[in-house]
Amino acid sequence: MYLLFPGRHQLLTNFQFHYLLGLLSNGLHTARDIHGKALPAGDIDAIVFAVTSANHSNTRRNPLPFYLRALAIREFTATLGVPVYIYGIDDVGSLSNFATYTLKRIRHESDGQLDLHAGNTAVICSTPVLEMYEPLGFPILPAELTDRRTWQHNTALPWDVVEKIATSGAWEDDRYIHDHMHPSSRALWQQYRLASKVQLLFRDTMIGDDGDITTTRDYNTYVRQMDTIAALKYTDTAPYIRPGRVGDIGCAVGSWIKLACDDVRLRESDFYGIEVARHLFDICQQRKHNGEFKNPFVFFSQRNAVTGLAFEPNSMDTIHTSSLTHEIESYGSRADLLVFIRNRYAELRSGGVWINRDVVGPENKHQSVLMKLNETDGSDDDVFKAAETREALAQHLEGLSTAARFRRFARDFRRKEGYTLAYEDVEHQGARYVRLSLGDACEFMSRKDYTDNWESEMHETFTFWSFADWKHALEEVGFTVVPASKAYVNEWIVDNRLVGKVALFTVHGGELMPLAYPVTNMLLLAEKK
Repeated sequence: MYLLFPGRHQLLTNFQFHYLLGLLSNGLHTARDIHGKALPAGDIDAIVFAVTSANHSNTRRNPLPFYLRALAIREFTATLGVPVYIYGIDDVGSLSNFATYTLKRIRHESDGQLDLHAGNTAVICSTPVLEMYEPLGFPILPAELTDRRTWQHNTALPWDVVEKIATSGAWEDDRYIHDHMHPSSRALWQQYRLASKVQLLFRDTMIGDDGDITTTRDYNTYVRQMDTIAALKYTDTAPYIRPGRVGDIGCAVGSWIKLACDDVRLRESDFYGIEVARHLFDICQQRKHNGEFKNPFVFFSQRNAVTGLAFEPNSMDTIHTSSLTHEIESYGSRADLLVFIRNRYAELRSGGVWINRDVVGPENKHQSVLMKLNETDGSDDDVFKAAETREALAQHLEGLSTAARFRRFARDFRRKEGYTLAYEDVEHQGARYVRLSLGDACEFMSRKDYTDNWESEMHETFTFWSFADWKHALEEVGFTVVPASKAYVNEWIVDNRLVGKVALFTVHGGELMPLAYPVTNMLLLAEKK
């Protein structure tokens, strides 16, 4: 008889050890399943650990990578005197027959050696996961579970201990942790300093449980956009890269690093890509496995560089960020952004440079302007229509006129953050305009065509700081802003998204005066002297 023990196994407990030891010492026939029935007599041939979410790490839900979890299990079972098999089971999203997938994965990974079924296997499980195995006929050993109706347990579950470590100031001296955490896990967590990592992940309010800033982003669209503009980003930034240790924070799918690896000036450099979003990090790793980077010294890490250092202090020659800092302000806070700036200063060597390419606001964002919107380039029907899917919403928005899309934008823009976009409809010499601040006008102009990811984009702000604001914040930390830094108008955006759609005016002496399109982007070169 086999014992199948599915779970994320971020750590192991003393209860689990003694539970398994009891089954091995006393025999399965002495155990009772979840219905109180005795299991058939027979020896335990092996214990099979199915480590779920094995492809996830560095997130609140799954802080430990699979290899560390496997190491802990190996030490945990070393004295049990029975064969132990450990298999990583990747997360595949919400799957109703995940138990069947797990069993097939184990059979495949073991080359058919382990064909687990209800006739030869009992499942150890004390969480609702057991309801995936029960319909397949498996006997369920309840372990910590005492009441299935309320999901009450007679002792702490492993995740309870993880959460306790996450909030404990001195976890090694905590009696609760000491009483429940098995020594094998304790030794591993001490050796690899995992507690501080978990505490950092749990403090991070920007990142979700599974390691993403936003859950409303279509990553297929996002990846295509990143690859499409990668060459432009690299051309803008390449002249300012200092060879040596080069880091790209928020590296997306690694496109900027890939182009840097082709640059002969950087052939002796080491490249470090930092990406917090699991989907994008996985793509980076796959591209590396595919041999897409000419330089072999390319390393990717999944971590959040906002609340902590991404690199060792005084270690980097170049740090590159692109389209990242506005997300920190948008999904985090001003305090998070200021911490991010200080962290980059700490990581650079003397003479190192932080290259920050991002959106930027106009210097006079509070100025009142009139905005003329095209009313005939689409529909005005059901502007605030609700849509069940991202695709349906995008299709609806694409069909709206620019004027109608502005009304939808004015309602949706940072509504969940409590922001109210103030505007009024006015007439001037028989024509209709919208009066609003220049900053809010820029927010609309910069986002009006992002229909594929509308819900995600509505959380983001682009104009919170002007170029002068940025320069001041960098100098406050100690950076010197290199003279080549600049704010500029993206002419492609003007030609393809604004001309014929949106026009801006000011009023002087009762007459309308055309206003040039404000800056859209910036290239900031911050040097650590």
